[in-house]
Amino acid sequence: MAAKRDTYTPDSLLTVAARVFNERGYDGTSMEHLSQAAGISKSSIYHHVRGKEELLRRAISRALDELFAVLEEPTAREGRAVDRLEYVVRRTVDVLVAELPYVTLLLRVRGNTDTERWAMRRRREFDQRVAELLRRAAEEGDLRRDLDERLATRLLFGMINSIVEWYRPGHGDRVDGGQLADAVVLTAFAGLRR
Repeated sequence: MAAKRDTYTPDSLLTVAARVFNERGYDGTSMEHLSQAAGISKSSIYHHVRGKEELLRRAISRALDELFAVLEEPTAREGRAVDRLEYVVRRTVDVLVAELPYVTLLLRVRGNTDTERWAMRRRREFDQRVAELLRRAAEEGDLRRDLDERLATRLLFGMINSIVEWYRPGHGDRVDGGQLADAVVLTAFAGLRR
């Protein structure tokens, strides 16, 4: 009988790692936990990555790359700032839904490793770019001027980021990603618009 071949790819291993990190926490996950969850040996994992932190960085990068890509989309770069901001908010929810395990992991990092500190800097950079859009929309007269843009950005993303704690598509959650994005935009912009 032939030996079972390692059928894991870097992407499928990343999927398992994100799930296990989210279940156990990054610090509470060992390479043994990852190998058991993947059903492969630790040496097979090391064939794909140098270690646990590389898996963390790849998983977080997947979320960050998708979020930053939203800021480069034509609708996020052209037109009135309020329309661009609304588009970015809607697309951020889309990314969260499409990449739920990876965004969840990104939102749970606390700065305990070099990778986590890097991720937190990137998250702050993303937030600052959105805050700048909010500021411009207020300057253009489309949003309330009595809100501090950094505070409004934190509140806006607090609402969006909380979705990872309760949204479970395919497990009885009857709201799809589009409905979720519509609800976030309606809730946020009803209070932000002049």
